[in-house]
Amino acid sequence: MEKGKKKKRIFRDAFGHWFILKRFLIFTFGVISYNRFNGFNKLKLKGTENLLKLPDTNVLFVSNHQTYFADVFAMYHVFCAVKHGYIDTIKNPVYLLDPKVDLYYVAAKETMNKGLLAKLFSLAGAITVKRTWRDAGKDVNRKVDMNEIDNILQALDSGWVVTFPQGTVTPWSPGRRGAAKIIKKNKPIVIPVVIDGFRRAFDRKGLLVKKRGVEPKMTFKAPLDIDYENEDSNEILAKIMIAIEQDPSFLKVKSVEELEAEREEEKTRSFFEL
Repeated sequence: MEKGKKKKRIFRDAFGHWFILKRFLIFTFGVISYNRFNGFNKLKLKGTENLLKLPDTNVLFVSNHQTYFADVFAMYHVFCAVKHGYIDTIKNPVYLLDPKVDLYYVAAKETMNKGLLAKLFSLAGAITVKRTWRDAGKDVNRKVDMNEIDNILQALDSGWVVTFPQGTVTPWSPGRRGAAKIIKKNKPIVIPVVIDGFRRAFDRKGLLVKKRGVEPKMTFKAPLDIDYENEDSNEILAKIMIAIEQDPSFLKVKSVEELEAEREEEKTRSFFEL
């Protein structure tokens, strides 16, 4: 059967979770978080027209990462809004009454196991993976769990998947080849996403509003042009890092304002992590 034309699931998602529960969770989290993106702060969107004609399955969104949860919260708003025809805006939250439920995101298992809120949000579509290079604040070196890769491929066969190739909210971190290998294997449509301003607006976890009046930005680019047969994982990863603007070539000399904002962010982060 052609990619993107697989039979549609009606009652449960790819991992057996009831869609009715996912609808409730997405609606609830959406209502709670709405003012964070169209109230205290105003989310600025660009390029959501690139989502209109995508197939229902085998679409992979690759994005840089600035907070644990706010980035994903915002994406849920965007995907649900686009489902109902809203382009570059989330101003009418009626879209939460009929959310996009065939949506999944890749998240670190240790993050999603911390607290009831994270566990509930995990039920909305998380594909949890154990990081191979970092665990509980310590460097590790372990093999990739192939069952986790299979879970991502299963999610792609069922809907859209969001992944953060750097695997961390630290900017300019190197990309991990896992995403490139999945692209090589499953040949999805790959949509790069660039986010900015979330680090200034929210705390590291993305649960607390750190500063009001910020305009976080989220840009959805056109699908990446990938030669699935001839490009290797390293070449694909290099394209991804350039597309999400995390390649070293995007580094620039920071302004005084940016340096001051980073210092304030570090002070706030230290306070909340005491």
